[in-house]
Order: sequence, then C-alpha cells, then structure tokens
Amino acid sequence: MRSTATATRILTTIMTDPRLLSLLHFGDSAFPTGGYAHSFGLETYCQAGLVRGREDLERFLLAQLEGSSGPCDATAAVGTLRAAASQDLAPCHVIDDTLEAMKPVREFREASRQMGRQTLRVAAALTGDARLVAYAGDVDKALAPGHHAVAYGLAAAALVGAALRLLSMGQLEGQQILWSLHPVIGRVAREAAGRDVSEMWSFAPGLELAGLRHAALDMRLFRS
Repeated sequence: MRSTATATRILTTIMTDPRLLSLLHFGDSAFPTGGYAHSFGLETYCQAGLVRGREDLERFLLAQLEGSSGPCDATAAVGTLRAAASQDLAPCHVIDDTLEAMKPVREFREASRQMGRQTLRVAAALTGDARLVAYAGDVDKALAPGHHAVAYGLAAAALVGAALRLLSMGQLEGQQILWSLHPVIGRVAREAAGRDVSEMWSFAPGLELAGLRHAALDMRLFRS
C-alpha cells in the first residue's frame, strides 16, 4: 500500500507540473509548426520504392535519428537551452548560423526555418517569455535564420506522421514504429545532452540526396 501511495503521489506531482504540461503541449503532433508539410526525403524514398513498409521505414528513421537529428539538431537544441538558461542569446545566434551552414539541401533548410519561425511565434505568444519574444523579433528582422532546433528540438513525430500518408500503414502501426524506436531516441537524446555545440555533426547523404531529388518528383504531397 505504501509503495502504491508513493507512486500515486509521484505521478500526481509529475502530471500537475506546469513544466511537463507545457512540454506535452509543445510536443503534441497537432502543435502548429507546419511539420506535416515536410517529409525530409521520405517521399522520394517511397516513390522510388525504397521504403515500402514498416521495416524500411524503421531504417529510414534510424538514419534520420543517428545521422542527423541526434548529432546535429538535438545537439543544437541542447546548446540553445543551455544558452537560454544563462540569459545569453548570442550563442543561440551562433548555433542558428551553424545550422544554416550544415543544411546544404535547400528544401531541408527552408523546412527547418519555416518550422522554427512558426514555433517561435506561437511559443512567444503563449508564454510571453522575453527571450522568445526577442529571438522571434530577430528572426522576423532577418537577423537570425530561426531554425527549428534552435526554437525547439523535435522531428521524429513529424516523420512518422508523413509516413502514414505515404504508405499503406495505419495509425496503430505508425505508433508501434515510434514505440520501437524509444531506445534509439533515448540514446541519441542522452548523447546530444552530453555533446558540446562545437561537436555538432551530420552525415545522412542518402536522405540529403533524396531531398535534392524531391523537387523533381512527378507528384508530391509534401513541400520537402
């Protein structure tokens, strides 16, 4: 009984913590970042017949997580959080400019900026946080690119959402794929948390080539 009561008390504390509620809000797939409009190379892979089902999609997501999202975007997000905690926006600008240089595929770069700008606008309006308001203003004035990772470090859910529209796959199977990737997501998150922004890297040439070919597809559902 004691352990049950303790667990209930801990769970209640967690679920009523406004920080967690805010995190869940910003992490919801319905949060209006515009991520639903981008497939980040997945549409090219599907049309080429290289991604046909669950196993292929898992390999694609692993390449995205381990070759780009973890070592690059998640690391940038961690660095941004550290800088913001010290009330210093200058490092955020440096990280943002670094991401601009590290995204050679135009569609990926523009997608990241579009999602970041929208995230900043909504977050600034919801929270009124002076740092968010200031950085959103810098982005609006073209003083900073406003990449998604700088505003907010989430990409995997959007990729799964895109797959459900490109493949013969239901919501349940999509959630099963995301669930199976929890260990990988946890690992790349821990690695990103322990990495300095000077150690950011990205190596996902297959995904980048797919992004370059995306504009030439005969029919597209996604902007990138």
